[in-house]
Amino acid sequence: MPIRRALCAILLAFGYLGVMEAQEPPIPQLAPGSTHKPAPASSVPSTTAPPQSVTLSVPKGTPLQVALDQEIRVKKVGQPIHGRIIEPVYAFDHIVVPIGSEVTGQVTKIGEISGGKRTMAALDADFTPERKVEVNFDDLMLADGRHFPLQSSVTPGSGQVIRFVAAAEGKEKKKGVKDAASEKTKQAKQQARQQWDNAMKQLKTPGRMHRLKRYVEAQLPVHGQYIPVGAVYSAELTAPLDFGTELMTSQMAASIGGPLPPGSVVHARLITPLTSATTQKGEAVEAVASQPLLDGERRLIVPQGSRLKGTVRQVQPARRLKKNGQLRIAFQELIPPDGVEKKVEAMLEGVQSGKDANVKLDSEGGAAATTPKTRYLATAVSLTLAAASFGSGESDVDNGVAHAKANTGAQVAGGVNGFKVVGMALGLAVHSRALGYTMGAYGAGMSVYSHFIARGNEVVFPKNTVMEIGIGMREEGAAQQTPTGSATVGTAKD
Repeated sequence: MPIRRALCAILLAFGYLGVMEAQEPPIPQLAPGSTHKPAPASSVPSTTAPPQSVTLSVPKGTPLQVALDQEIRVKKVGQPIHGRIIEPVYAFDHIVVPIGSEVTGQVTKIGEISGGKRTMAALDADFTPERKVEVNFDDLMLADGRHFPLQSSVTPGSGQVIRFVAAAEGKEKKKGVKDAASEKTKQAKQQARQQWDNAMKQLKTPGRMHRLKRYVEAQLPVHGQYIPVGAVYSAELTAPLDFGTELMTSQMAASIGGPLPPGSVVHARLITPLTSATTQKGEAVEAVASQPLLDGERRLIVPQGSRLKGTVRQVQPARRLKKNGQLRIAFQELIPPDGVEKKVEAMLEGVQSGKDANVKLDSEGGAAATTPKTRYLATAVSLTLAAASFGSGESDVDNGVAHAKANTGAQVAGGVNGFKVVGMALGLAVHSRALGYTMGAYGAGMSVYSHFIARGNEVVFPKNTVMEIGIGMREEGAAQQTPTGSATVGTAKD
């Protein structure tokens, strides 16, 4: 019996010790003014998401805007060419290819000339008509000396000397919020124009004497073909470019797709080619943001790669009697990459267009081709030369019949007016007043026809046309209104 009691006492003692070890130690009471020591991080759930890694890659299909910085006299296939990037290329919110980066390539094809075109050119005293030249670019060098091999394809229709055209300012004075948004629009357009001017300064375009020399040379019957400094090509990547990665914090991620500031301007590229000659009213239009939109605190609002979808609101093809084409588009949807679609009202605030296209934008973003005022001067000169070809002169005998003989100046005037240098030579060589009449009248008639009677100019926006698109938010179910303003396009981290 005593032994049994002793064993029970020992078992109870061991059980009591096990229970004491299993219990947590008591939490000490905190004195006034003191703080509780936080528990280990492993036992407290984290409220801050870890930074995400973002790939800085320029995807396939992205166009590089390259302007030649050297004049090229076209000679043969394989001839080297050199240019510079005139629009920054972004990956997420980073500039990965800055303005001024060097690009090299070569002439890949020199087109043939049909017999009909060659004959018509010869009739106009041009025995070396212009041929279509295709180029390609295969190497990119950044300012730090890094080289990136390029696989690209030049967009058809590029290779023109272009200019930046801003929309006209509205005449009505706006008040309050609309006035502030209008001011931001103006600032954004000025910023876009300044960026364009700075990009053009690096090209060292030739002066007036050089341009005059090239113009005079082009009037000769036999002359060289040149690609001028400033010819802009859109080279679409057929393989992506990789520039590493960066960390995106939760704050950066939270700002993406936030509310747009009162009026915004997005720097975008047109995906859908448009022309007033064939585009139909109501046709779908799409553009893609080529630069990120940042707010005043440098937060990313619209990432590069966001899509803008819209429609053609108005179109008018060119007609006879120099009636020029018109085109008006509007965007209604903004779709960030992997984001939620937003309803917007957007219109053109600026566009890059061919220098010879003479496109203008009105205050509501409508585009219209215009006829240069130089047509009046050119026609006046042609009519003056035609009148000079009718000057009186000595008698001329043609097949035994006496005629009035034109003086040399009248013959030359008629020849130049009708057939340029060849006409001038004929006027000097053939002493016939009738020939001077004919060539002078032909030149005057062609001038009047081409400047006042022929079909007008079309509005043409090729694929990858650079646009400044002013965006305003639109409430669901609200009536469509014309947006009034814009915010600045980001110049993000280099």
